[in-house]
Amino acid sequence: MTQVFTAEGRHFPVTVVQAGPCKVTQVRTKDKDGYTAVQIGFGKKSKSSMSKASRGHQKDNNFLHLKEFRIAEDQKMKTGDEIKVSNFTPGEYVDVSGIMKGRGFAGAMKRHGFHGFPATHGHNRPRSVGSIGMRFPQHTVKGKRMAGRMGGHQVTMKNLLILDIDAEKNLLYVQGAVPGSRNGLVKVKATGAKIDKPIALYSSKSPEPDKKSEKNEEVKESKAQKK
Repeated sequence: MTQVFTAEGRHFPVTVVQAGPCKVTQVRTKDKDGYTAVQIGFGKKSKSSMSKASRGHQKDNNFLHLKEFRIAEDQKMKTGDEIKVSNFTPGEYVDVSGIMKGRGFAGAMKRHGFHGFPATHGHNRPRSVGSIGMRFPQHTVKGKRMAGRMGGHQVTMKNLLILDIDAEKNLLYVQGAVPGSRNGLVKVKATGAKIDKPIALYSSKSPEPDKKSEKNEEVKESKAQKK
């Protein structure tokens, strides 16, 4: 994560995501497979570590990750097509899915956001769950929010705004945090919604020299010559 600044001085926390280039490795059709989808590959791995089945399936490619996405029937794609960052535009909303960091065995306050009991008035276990059942049906109801294993499952952050893209380095600047650890694998999906006008970010280019400062320097030089 990092931060970017607007021309007015506002700052936004962003997550930099390396999105592609991805290549279509397989196309599934409704006539042959019963549904329409594409399989895309991302990342690189050595061919010596690939199985014979994987080498035969990818042919001349050696992708590390393969993922299948459903597409509409009228959306025509073929094997070898590339999906790049240029497919996204600043001001567009996306959904980002990834595997949440594993937290191990966590209590109810950390796992479910319980407030806990007051720290005074005789409470010696302020972080405990409290009552977990009743007289009927004489057992703990399935799905009761209690302490247990936390994390390690897929989480989707919805409606994250794309603030900027870097087409040369295939980078997406997404506002906010995305699930997963650093260098983890995420899935970015466009929602179709956009803002009216993209946010103008601060440019790192050097500004034009000020004419007043140039005049002041000329005056200082002339004074120095007189002395």
